[in-house]
Amino acid sequence: MLSRSAGDSPGPRCLLGQTARPHARCEADLTADVDAQVGHDHLEPGRGERVGQRAHRRRYGAAVTPDEFRKHGYQLIDWITEYLEHVEQLPVASTVRPGDVRAQLPEHPPAAPEPFDAVIADFERIVVPALTQWQHPSFFAYFPSNVSYPSILAELANAGLGIQGMSWVTSPACTEVETLMMDWMQELLGLPEAFRSTSATGGGVIHGSASEATLASILAARWRITGGAVNTDGDTSQLVAYATSQAHSSIEKGLRIAGIGTSQTRIVAHDTAFAMRPDHLAELVAADRAAGSRPFWVCATRGTTSSMAFDPTTEIGVIARREGLWLHVDAAMSGIGALVPEQRWINDGLELADSYCTNPHKWMGVNFDCDLFYTADRNALLGALSILPEYLRSAAAASGAVVDYRDWQLPLGRRFRSLKLWFMLRAEGVAVPQEMIRRHVALTAQLATWVRADPRFEIVAPAPLNLLCLRLRADDPAAGDLATDALIERANASGEALFTRTVLDGRVALRFSIGGRTTEERHVRGGWELLQALVAG
Repeated sequence: MLSRSAGDSPGPRCLLGQTARPHARCEADLTADVDAQVGHDHLEPGRGERVGQRAHRRRYGAAVTPDEFRKHGYQLIDWITEYLEHVEQLPVASTVRPGDVRAQLPEHPPAAPEPFDAVIADFERIVVPALTQWQHPSFFAYFPSNVSYPSILAELANAGLGIQGMSWVTSPACTEVETLMMDWMQELLGLPEAFRSTSATGGGVIHGSASEATLASILAARWRITGGAVNTDGDTSQLVAYATSQAHSSIEKGLRIAGIGTSQTRIVAHDTAFAMRPDHLAELVAADRAAGSRPFWVCATRGTTSSMAFDPTTEIGVIARREGLWLHVDAAMSGIGALVPEQRWINDGLELADSYCTNPHKWMGVNFDCDLFYTADRNALLGALSILPEYLRSAAAASGAVVDYRDWQLPLGRRFRSLKLWFMLRAEGVAVPQEMIRRHVALTAQLATWVRADPRFEIVAPAPLNLLCLRLRADDPAAGDLATDALIERANASGEALFTRTVLDGRVALRFSIGGRTTEERHVRGGWELLQALVAG
């Protein structure tokens, strides 16, 4: 499909079995557009190509010309649209074996440019079939990674602009749109005013992932507990951090990077709902102080990855305030649920948090990557991350009138990520993700009723939003583990749906995560009936 020329009809059929729609603009229109942009519009005698157009190509040194870029760009937009509208026809997961993709590609780079049609043909023939189809409505694994058409267009605009938004002066709009989008989202999610850019000490920034946000919070916390001394001596030997075994793996990774080893990380006990026990946190903090250590950071998760457990943030926050701990709240996926007013309980206790993050690139439809990281103590964040060489100084920053977001994150470079939020919120509004969230929560509740009605299965964790954890019943728990593992493998191998496995208190469970933009009741029912049929067979 992608390899046909503009104006060809009907064209070869693509991977999805659909014929591309004719492009609205023909080859002649494209050439006219290029000519209109060229400074010289006279023809070289005896030649059909304009001199200015040739000079334009030479000036940019590109093998792909502007009119070719337009042609293939329109074709690619068509392909993306067909893919998203018909991805349901593909297997959810690929069946390729390790090394299969590389074996179909040349071992060495091309000696000369190849036709773009050939590139796209290989993309469709080799790459796409070897992908896990995250946009498939029967993708029930991991977590959602939804996209939306406005967000896709914003990504295209961002790629075309190619700006570097490391500071206000390098691209003022990149900074100011981001600040506004963080404030829009603070309002839409009902987050504390302390996180707003206009607050005395807080504000927000867009990171690439919740993992980056976690590390940023750890670095800010260790700066604050040491009064900034860690920037000079690098001494973290006495610092101790706290989280449950249900917290995301990025917690341990972030602590390691920050010089806090596993021997300095305390695992707080959880209750039967897999949520942190505040009483045990208080006991651990007291014991560490008595031993001469310095408790400095605790993570409360609002919607854990394994089971969607919600740590009691208010009780944890009271302990953190009393003991001088930095409280980071990780709501990577579930936090977006607060877009729906009736789910604002998700935010309970955030008024006591020093930092918070959630991901529009999961359950909202903003393309990856887009993590919202808020802090109520921007001075600690800046103290940990701000370094100002001469070549980055500016009068605007020195005046205090602007924000340089490079000081709010780990890397220096910054993409215009906020453009995705701006495009989506303006073109679709908040009602679209709200409807999707409500639908997914209702479908999860419906799934739970089906599971409870089948005596072969059991639900092993609360399901307040859009994740249900279940397993096969067995008199011998070990036999139940083996049977559940086998069920997951067979279901995933079918290509009809995709699930992920977890272990909760030593027992294997199947995670049924309902979060796809196009997921409807028939897909959830189909996934559940697939599991039932595999057990019966």
